[in-house]
Amino acid sequence: MNKLFATAATVAVMASAAPAVAADIIVVAHGQANDPFWSVVKNGAAKAGEDTGANVDFRSPETFDMVKMSQLIDAAVNQEPDGLVVSIPDADALGPSIQRAVAAGIPVISMNSGSDVAHELGALLHVGQSEFDAGKAAGEKLASMGGTKGICVNQEVGNVALDMRCDGFAEGFGNEVTVIPTMTDPAEVESKVRAALESDPDVDTVLGLGASLVGEPAVAAVTALGRDDVLVASFDLSAGFLQAVADGKAAFAIDQQQFLQGYLPVTFLALHADYGLMPGGDVASGPNLVTQDSAAQVIDLSAEGIR
Repeated sequence: MNKLFATAATVAVMASAAPAVAADIIVVAHGQANDPFWSVVKNGAAKAGEDTGANVDFRSPETFDMVKMSQLIDAAVNQEPDGLVVSIPDADALGPSIQRAVAAGIPVISMNSGSDVAHELGALLHVGQSEFDAGKAAGEKLASMGGTKGICVNQEVGNVALDMRCDGFAEGFGNEVTVIPTMTDPAEVESKVRAALESDPDVDTVLGLGASLVGEPAVAAVTALGRDDVLVASFDLSAGFLQAVADGKAAFAIDQQQFLQGYLPVTFLALHADYGLMPGGDVASGPNLVTQDSAAQVIDLSAEGIR
């Protein structure tokens, strides 16, 4: 009988120590969940919700729209969640809304973009990669592979993080680089890359800022022109672009492990809500260069929405 009472008492203590209510975490991202890149981020956030028991609500504007995104952040603040995750592609446009969240006592973690401004806006930490350094690493690698004149294809003009990628690429490459602005339409990207290569035969290097939206169409443009001399690399991963790398049709992909960008902030905020835990600094999710030797290993995971 005493053992029974002891067991019951232990269970009661454990129950009282456990979190009584699941944490509510809102994620506001600038990229759409139907974008293959952002669908992986959303998958990571959803998985974190499953693993921690948190309620996760993932929101994003229908297009790249900073006014709409700031409104989504404001709406999230009004709901008083236990934590807020934000990407910060434009600090000037989003800063006031993020600072409002911080002033309201809502723990904020930034992810993907905004590593350079996150702390001054009040975010507890940032999960992502240094976009300039990642671009620089890509430029240095492409120059070492023989590239002499390049284009940087930007599918989201106005996104500061993507501008930093092109700036870093230009510095690391050390040769002439032209930025080619496009929309998030693979057909338009292919057309513009092809036009750039046809108008200037000296262009021998193409850096895309998104694998499925830019990298794959860039490979298609190069293949259509029969330009085996052109080096094509891209930020981020897709099964199609990884296959191009594995087949030797593309040089490499730059992996920032965006699944972690969705998973880790939600996990950290859930642990903070439950136990007051929080890492002491930013978390670098990338960059990692995926070359021909390693591309085949992550194709299946990319197809599953994890890499």
